[in-house]
This record gives sequence, C-alpha cells and structure tokens, in this order.
Amino acid sequence: MTPFKSCTFAALVTGLTCGPSLGTADTFAEALKTSTVTGDFRLRYEDVESGAVDSDGLTLRSRLAFKTKPYRGFTTVIEIEDVRDVLGIDDENNLIPDPEVTEIDQAFIRYKTDNYSVKFGRQVLTLDGHRFVGHVGWRQDRQTFDALRVQLSPMKNLHIDMAYIDQRNRIFGEDLDAESKDVLLNASYKTTVGKLVGYAYLLDDDTRDEQSDTFGVSLSGATDTDIKLMYTVELAKQSIEDSGVEFDTEYMMLEAGIVVSGITLKIGREVLGSDDGLASFTTPLATLHKFNGWNDIFLGGTFNPSAMPNGLEDHYFAVSSTLHGASITIVYHDFNADEKSTDYGDELGVSLTKNYNNGVSVGIKYSTYDAESYGVDTDKLWLSTGYKF
Repeated sequence: MTPFKSCTFAALVTGLTCGPSLGTADTFAEALKTSTVTGDFRLRYEDVESGAVDSDGLTLRSRLAFKTKPYRGFTTVIEIEDVRDVLGIDDENNLIPDPEVTEIDQAFIRYKTDNYSVKFGRQVLTLDGHRFVGHVGWRQDRQTFDALRVQLSPMKNLHIDMAYIDQRNRIFGEDLDAESKDVLLNASYKTTVGKLVGYAYLLDDDTRDEQSDTFGVSLSGATDTDIKLMYTVELAKQSIEDSGVEFDTEYMMLEAGIVVSGITLKIGREVLGSDDGLASFTTPLATLHKFNGWNDIFLGGTFNPSAMPNGLEDHYFAVSSTLHGASITIVYHDFNADEKSTDYGDELGVSLTKNYNNGVSVGIKYSTYDAESYGVDTDKLWLSTGYKF
C-alpha cells in the first residue's frame, strides 16, 4: 500500500489530516496519521479423501491490519481476521479444520529499542522454525497467543527470547481456545560453526489439565561456499503430566542438506520418543502441518501424549527448487513407531507456488498417505490463490 492510501485511511479513522510518512513519528498525532493498513486474502479449495470418507471445502480468509508508526519506541497493531465458507461448499464430514469465524487476530502494543523489545497483547509468536512454537499459518484461522514477550540482545551474537502466555488462540475458532500458564525461554548464540540454541518450554494447559516441561538444545549451520552444505542437530527431554499421570519422553532430530545449482536436497530423521508405549513426546504449540507429513496424520499424537503412545520415527527426504519463478517442493516420509519399530506408513507430497509482484499468489499442493498400521489411506488436494497489499 502506498503512503498516501495508508495515510488517507488513518485520516478517516482518526479524523486527523495526513502528513508525510516517516520511519519514526515526532508526535503521537503524526504516528496515527502516518499509520499503515495492510490486507491479506486467501481463497482456498481443499479436498480430502480419508478411507471411505470424502470432504471438500472452499473458504476465504481475510485479514486487515492497522499499524501505527513508532512513537518514542511504541507501536500499536490491531488486526481483524475473518474466515467464510464460499458458495455453500461445506466440509460435511468435519475433516477440514477451517471453521467460519470473525475475531481479533492480533491486538498488541510494542516498545522497541536497539537492544530489546517488549510486546504485550494478542500476537503471533514463533520460535526456531515452528517446531515447538508456531502460528499454524497453513490453516485459514492461524494460531495466536495472548502473551507478554520480551526479547533481548545484551551482547553481540546473543539473543534471548522470553514469553508468558495466558491464552492459546487455536486454529478451530474461539470454542477450542485454551487458557494456559505457559512460560517460554529461548536463548541463541551465533558461533563460528553455526547457531547454538538452548530452550525451556514450561507449558500448563488449564483447559485440558495437562502440563509439560521441555528442555532442549540445537545446533544448526551452513557453509558459505558455492555448493552449500547444511546441518541441524537437536535433542530434547520432556516431562508430561496428563490428568495426574506422569511420563518422561525424549526428542531427536538430525538433518543434513546441500544446495547446488539452485536445487536444495535435505535428508533427515526425527524421533518423537515414547515412554514404554504409554505416551509420546508432544509439541502442542507447534505449526504441526510443517512436520511429519502434510496430511497431518499424526497431528493428534503430537498434541495429545496418549493418542500416539508408541511415539513416532520419521525418516524424510525433500527436494526443492524454482522454475520460471515458481517454487517446487517434493517431500517423502517413511513413518514408524519409536517404541516397537512398527511400520506406520509412508507419505509423498508435492507443492507448487508462485508469487507475483502485484501481491497475487497462486498455489497447488497434493499429498498422499499410504497407511500400514496407523490411520487410513488419505489423499489431500489444495488449490489456492491470494492477494496482499
């Protein structure tokens, strides 16, 4: 959006006259007058065939955000989100978690300096590639948190991120939001061999009467050469209390990759461990769609420790590149139980997306899961188009 259009909208809302758009406002009135409005729209058709059950849905997600210019370090953001069923195409079998909803997606105030920032209110919060904390942006109603977040950079190469969450605003509309007392602690340090991260995620879901304490460390890096080599190593331990019963589980992820001639190849092994076949490692705040297959076959298990008690071992291979400005990704997963090495099944996914300079985007995505001893054969197809300003 141009400064003129943004300024005009702010003038209509506040009743103030428009002035030039500056990086930092000199007065509060100027911060309001030079504020910006952005929009993000996505129309998506989704078809799901799961065993003998078939569902499809066509939904439109719309977001409008109002953001003030910084004034004495303070910025305010208000964002409205709406999800609508289009043309009466309805998910009659409840296989597509995109309910109709209109809500405040974000509403926060932020204070920021060169070395730290404090953000209070409803907000998007992500950490370390979304494995443990993410916004689930793939779904139409993304996940946000009512939280206080503090980020510090006390010295070169060191970054500290802390947050307290008292409500999880999940992807299913307000009915399944959860009150919580979550504490997130994350510290990262850039070394000569890669980024070292240590974290503690102390989660307390009051709605489900479930607590978990996760402590972990990761190291990831890449070479600065024509042929780039990449790696990630991550280990974590978790203590879970589910309705008064306690479990101990572990997590491991090993990934290696190479980028050559514009093609990225990755191979990895991720293990969500089991406690003697009684409960599995969980990541209830994660962007789960990004991990363990796009069909979300194991989503329940990584949210509920007793839903997948034997854990999960995921061996995967991915290749991605660009063709005529379009991004292409192919991912293959081989799934097994961690506790008994039982063959769960395998999944193949393909996606193609393209973003245009005018804010328009288009995409097609397909994923097929071949079940062995977990779930049922499942195929999913997504067709989408979007527009941002």
